[in-house]
Amino acid sequence: MDRIAQAFDRARSENRAAFVAYLCAGDPDFDTSLAACRALIDNGTDVLELGVPFSDPLADGLTNQLAAQRALEGGMTAARVFELVRRIRAFAPAIPIVFYTYYNLVFSNGVEAYVRAAKEAGVDGMLTLDLPPEEAADVQSACATHGIKTVFIVAPTTPESRLAKIGAAATGFIYYVSREGVTGVRDSVATNVPQAVAAIKRHTTLPVVVGFGIGKREHVAEVAAYADGVVVGSALVNCIRDHLADRARIAPTLAARAADLVAGVKR
Repeated sequence: MDRIAQAFDRARSENRAAFVAYLCAGDPDFDTSLAACRALIDNGTDVLELGVPFSDPLADGLTNQLAAQRALEGGMTAARVFELVRRIRAFAPAIPIVFYTYYNLVFSNGVEAYVRAAKEAGVDGMLTLDLPPEEAADVQSACATHGIKTVFIVAPTTPESRLAKIGAAATGFIYYVSREGVTGVRDSVATNVPQAVAAIKRHTTLPVVVGFGIGKREHVAEVAAYADGVVVGSALVNCIRDHLADRARIAPTLAARAADLVAGVKR
């Protein structure tokens, strides 16, 4: 069984949702990013979602846009992102690592070569935000060849007639984007989550995770009642933003925030 499936199986056996944490790789610099990832893993994160820094992150709100900008300005490249994964894998051999990326980053490096390099570094899954299943044959083929799981998104605007196609394309899990628009912390959880998760589950046996706008423990608890996993991103990235002047405080701040959020996944 692959690491992603193991993580969700373990959460299910403990009667809870999986906690999926997002950070942008290399934000604000390589060493601080590595320490930040370790802080999340050591404090209950089940799946680590690494954003691959990109100059045009169209699915991301301001918080994650600025994180990508900081990472790029700090010298992150495709090669450095793979090195970060290898360094994480050295101290966390069991944690699933999923790339949150954009197709141009995969295509421009050569799809086959990029996926192979990701696998060799220790990546378990790939979510290519701007790549619909209808256009994903090359990525799906490369991922199947090299043993990387695919993740596809469902939005509130996705008609149920497309859910079977999306479910068939995914091999890792389905990511339900609970709000229209871009990433970012919100004051409340979208009201349609239970119905949306139920609709998706009619078309797949894969885990369904919910993200976008989740930033408090009570948000996590609300979503965990229905979903197999809960994704928190911007609320964690804000811990980096708020301590740029004293980067030694970033990892301990993230550790405390993750521990608080993870407490919400128990049912």
